[in-house]
Amino acid sequence: MSSMRPLLSRYWRHLFVLLAVVGVGIQLIPYGHSHENPPVVREPRWDSAHTRELARRACFDCHSNETVWPWYSNIAPISWLVRHDVDEGRRELNFSEWHRFQEADELVEVIQEGEMPPAYYVLLHPGARLSPEEREALIAGLRATSHQDPPGAAP
Repeated sequence: MSSMRPLLSRYWRHLFVLLAVVGVGIQLIPYGHSHENPPVVREPRWDSAHTRELARRACFDCHSNETVWPWYSNIAPISWLVRHDVDEGRRELNFSEWHRFQEADELVEVIQEGEMPPAYYVLLHPGARLSPEEREALIAGLRATSHQDPPGAAP
């Protein structure tokens, strides 16, 4: 058994070096490093400042052009996941480009069903956690907002 220790020790050293080289190497892949926030084109005419604040807390990082990029969004492979989530979120719904959005009913539905904000996001951003009362207030506020300022209207 004692003759196995040097082999195991060498194995772990080589594995560590390999992982370190791969970890440094993937930082050179450019995807995920761009953290631009395009200009806000047209936000909805919110029914209240409270609705906007709830949406800002729980939604804006992925669903607006006002993303706050955390420190870990600079480290691959996490940066790839963050970039992908922001790109997909903005494509589905962008509060900064309200005139491009069409599905207000779907927006309310994903919040009601607890799909948004996603659990993994709330784990890393506890401020995005909505109480049941806040969730209901956000849903009511989004309904009122989309009623008074229907999505898809010209800027």
